[in-house]
Amino acid sequence: MFSGSLVALITPMRDDGSVDEKAFAEFVDWQIKEGTHGVVPVGTTGESPTLSHDEHRRVVEIAIAVAKGRVPVIAGAGSNSTEEAIALTRHAKEAGADAALVVTPYYNKPTQEGLFLHYSAIADAVDLPIIIYNIPPRSVVDMSVETMARLAKHRNIVGVKDATANLTRPLHTRRICGEAFVQLSGEDHTALAFNAVGGVGCISVTGNVAPRLVSDMQTAWAEGRFKDAMAIQNRLVPLHDSLFAETSPGPVKYAASLLGKTSERCRLPLAPLMGPTRERVKAAMSEVGLLN
Repeated sequence: MFSGSLVALITPMRDDGSVDEKAFAEFVDWQIKEGTHGVVPVGTTGESPTLSHDEHRRVVEIAIAVAKGRVPVIAGAGSNSTEEAIALTRHAKEAGADAALVVTPYYNKPTQEGLFLHYSAIADAVDLPIIIYNIPPRSVVDMSVETMARLAKHRNIVGVKDATANLTRPLHTRRICGEAFVQLSGEDHTALAFNAVGGVGCISVTGNVAPRLVSDMQTAWAEGRFKDAMAIQNRLVPLHDSLFAETSPGPVKYAASLLGKTSERCRLPLAPLMGPTRERVKAAMSEVGLLN
């Protein structure tokens, strides 16, 4: 159910910093029409740390309403407070999400046992598929394969978004968690390499602005058309590079603004892009063929 190109959606904002609900609804619909296999609202790319709880819930609800079952909606529901994560996951279920993406708790740095207890509490409290989001560069904790294997025994914990960029990790995860455990890359540059060692898709940032290309790449790989998939991957490299030249989602929101999908506005503490990064993003968009 969760495979292929799943896009970590940006949250469009007006120039005054408020959430642009109309632009977001249109963006979700465009993503699906462009071939995206699933959408992930209010993750890191959706600026979840700076959205209020009301805004967070509303963005999830809009994504579900627009998707209308055409593709899965995996709602961001993570927090470094277990009770808050339970509340967000409960809302995701009530709103009709197909799964929740729950990031490892940031800042308070739980032990492996703390991680196990955190996810177990959420999975016990809400009957909804849960995907672990393991991103050590942002959360400063790294869930071990052994802890993940313990959690994989829970019927509601179905997979992982692996943003470690460690391509030995999925090999060990598959071996210890089993082939049914869904492994999704959280890193665009290594998406195909991740598939080659046990992955089934990518929760993509680049897919925000190149949804058709990223979807076609994942589809080609799944169909065994490896040369086609690799050709698209090679074409996308300069775009991947530019979209992570500064802290995401700054560059990808600027790229989306070049397509007329939203303003480039991010909420503080993310700063407006520097001039050289703007030029780099625009050049990459042109090189890939996204701008005329």
